[in-house]
Amino acid sequence: MSKAQSNELKVGSKSYTYFPLKQAGDLSKMPKSLKVLMENLLRHHDGEVVTQEDIDALAAWTKTGTIQREISYFPARVLMQDFTGVPGVVDLAAMRDAMADLGEDPEKINPLSPVDLVIDHSVMVDYAGTADSFKKNVDVEMERNQERYEFLKWGQGAFKNFRVVPPGTGICHQVNLEYLGQTVFTKDEGGKTYAYPDTLVGTDSHTTMINALSILGWGVGGIEAEAAMLGQPISMLVPDVVGFKLKGKLKEGITSTDLVLTITQMLRAHGVVGKFVEFFGPGLTGMSLETRATISNMAPEYGATCGYFPTDEETLRYLKFTGRSADQVALVESYSKEQGFWNNEGDEPRFTDVLELDLSTVEPSLAGPKRPQDRILMKDMKTAFESTLKNEGGRTAKASSDVSGKDFKLEDGNIVIAAITSCTNTSNPMVLLGAGLVARKARQKGLNVKPWVKTSLAPGSQVVTDYLDAAGLTADLDALGFNLVGYGCTTCIGNSGPIAPELAEAVEKENLVVTSVLSGNRNFEGRISPHVRANYLASPPLVVAYAIAGTTHIDLTTEALGKDSSGSDVFLKDIWPSESEIRSALEKSLTPEMFAQRYSDVFAGPKEWQDIATSGGKQYTWQGKSTYIKKPSFFDGMTKNPEPLKDIEGARVLALLGDSITTDHISPAGAIKADSPAGEWLKSNGVEKKDFNSFGSRRGNHEVMVRGTFGNIRIKNEMVGGKSGGFTQLMPDGAETTIFEAAEQYRAQNIPLVVVAGKEYGTGSSRDWAAKGTDLLGVKAVIAESYERIHRSNLIGMGVIPLEFPEGMSRKTLKLDGSEEFTIKNLDGSLAPKGTLSVDIKYKDGKTETVNLNVRVDTAKELEYVKNGGILQTVIRRLAKEG
Repeated sequence: MSKAQSNELKVGSKSYTYFPLKQAGDLSKMPKSLKVLMENLLRHHDGEVVTQEDIDALAAWTKTGTIQREISYFPARVLMQDFTGVPGVVDLAAMRDAMADLGEDPEKINPLSPVDLVIDHSVMVDYAGTADSFKKNVDVEMERNQERYEFLKWGQGAFKNFRVVPPGTGICHQVNLEYLGQTVFTKDEGGKTYAYPDTLVGTDSHTTMINALSILGWGVGGIEAEAAMLGQPISMLVPDVVGFKLKGKLKEGITSTDLVLTITQMLRAHGVVGKFVEFFGPGLTGMSLETRATISNMAPEYGATCGYFPTDEETLRYLKFTGRSADQVALVESYSKEQGFWNNEGDEPRFTDVLELDLSTVEPSLAGPKRPQDRILMKDMKTAFESTLKNEGGRTAKASSDVSGKDFKLEDGNIVIAAITSCTNTSNPMVLLGAGLVARKARQKGLNVKPWVKTSLAPGSQVVTDYLDAAGLTADLDALGFNLVGYGCTTCIGNSGPIAPELAEAVEKENLVVTSVLSGNRNFEGRISPHVRANYLASPPLVVAYAIAGTTHIDLTTEALGKDSSGSDVFLKDIWPSESEIRSALEKSLTPEMFAQRYSDVFAGPKEWQDIATSGGKQYTWQGKSTYIKKPSFFDGMTKNPEPLKDIEGARVLALLGDSITTDHISPAGAIKADSPAGEWLKSNGVEKKDFNSFGSRRGNHEVMVRGTFGNIRIKNEMVGGKSGGFTQLMPDGAETTIFEAAEQYRAQNIPLVVVAGKEYGTGSSRDWAAKGTDLLGVKAVIAESYERIHRSNLIGMGVIPLEFPEGMSRKTLKLDGSEEFTIKNLDGSLAPKGTLSVDIKYKDGKTETVNLNVRVDTAKELEYVKNGGILQTVIRRLAKEG
């Protein structure tokens, strides 16, 4: 029971209990995102986990705009998707077994907070460009993932507070925005109805999309989310908050995608990793919630923990339009105004830093070829690709290759994948209708996409299909090959499916630098397709336009897309719709009834889902021959009390890596190569290559996943001269082998391992397997110049110690080549939050250098996780000791 004072809030005929922020002092200048944290502290103030000192410290934030304080945060709910959700449920099932092994009740392992798992990551674009693509892809998805889906249905029955949104519904973040998110959460307890801010953590980094609806939420690793759903607080440092002031208005023809790519570039340059970003200013007036959602969605790309928008009239409009009840909308308005979450004209809180953008200065943009923050003005795309060709292909003149059975050549710069994909953009009707109108105008002029382009449309919600149909634009998109392929993440997460074999052959024959254009949020190398080395993010209308052009080696502001039926040049401006045309289509096609109808029975799912049978029981019956679901080894031999931390002595370097190593590099989600360690394991267990599926779908099996760790085809280990792929040198002899095989040989000799890297280590997805796989390989510590927020937390969650080079020190200044041995002593006595550790580095010539490295275990709670061997072990031991 909270020690804080509660009051009653009357809204119409209903009464709600809430914890007024006024009792914490004058918070009028506090950022609204921090007010959410303050309410959370007040509501959970018990004098132990949350103290009065925590509340007072946060209240004093506005005096300096920054504080160093660890607090405990309790999100209201948890959101999962199936790629991270399946291993999450595997962990929960294994935790029940571990609890039983300790002689305790296995049902102590059960979500205490509501959990929604949306199946959206499994559908792949195996078929595209035809009227039956959607049905064929769904059929393949259900066949491939039968075992995984049976397991999730078991979880839905075995655990309380656990709901599954079936496949074919949409993308989790769009479903969250359109249906699950409430802005103000309510809970009946002790005869009262409590009202408080809707908050969440999600096992996907783009959980931040919900920040547009004034809901504080961000991505965490699956292991941290599992702890949260089991009632454990999230330990966090009170963040700095960067204010982003928006003013002015976007020019005619500028899209929300152009805007978010501009914001991403600005915030990455400023540096907001581990910080909140909060948007404010007169530019919010007239900015649709869907545009805000696009901006919030890409918070991981600009590096922030969240990208928060305050509550205003637009929030209420969206809630009402998407089918939230009148009572809910009224509560959101009353509560937000009462608690100071409402955005009033002229509001300008105290921030740590402030950036400003005049919306009228935004220009048409793309981003690529490898990072979302590398924005390119559309007018500069041609010269930008020429630079990419030189960097990636090592040439200045374009190469080309004959294509077997075709009457065209494939050349550098050709677009082989054009995908309207991702909740980032498909949640916004303005850009989807814009894409449809571009297709209509192009069709009217006799234009078509080039024959080498694989086109696809994968909306994040079934509502998109409804309004495209109502606007009469589905036929136009279909005519250009942008047929519906599924409701899910598809190309954005690497589920682009194969390109035509003859195209793949042509790419490989001449080592062509072909490209993709997608309306997604990520374009990391090796993510979209193994055959595509340059990937560009763009708005849906631009995706259609570039598919028609067929190449990124073009300036669409001055060069023609093609010729019309009379032989005249057609330029982009000739088929680009005006804002009034798009708004007219929007008003005629999108209705509140579409949302109400699509979400009326959202948990039922299609017949294929309903027909899946599953076993019952509170503990899962593991299938010994399964290659999808396997009991993990994380809890084997676990005792009720942890052993003291052991020193790391004579550790070898498993990988020596550069800057911006992504979680995709560490733990790929896409295709499994037949000759890789994971592929060999699957073949040895009777799985044919056609049934490999993807790494993402195999995350419920640690045997597959550990063999794929550091196995991305584009990762470059400096120990093997920068050669691409998961290779290393086995020391001390220096023989080249795979990362997995080296780790196995070191394990046989009881030799611990370290990974050494550059800046921004672990950027990208909230992929807990990037940490799980690291741990299972035998890596005891990672040493990097800097970390991305989620991956650092995930390493700690697996008991792997993240260390950081001090300013001015790096693998280069220490002249490391991977042949060194690392010794880290007195861990049990010297490891402390934000402390330093003395590390001995022994070089191959026998000389030893001692350096002090910064410990990136930031809080006392994180230190507890490390000492227990991980966050889940900590939770099991804590629950086992409770009555």
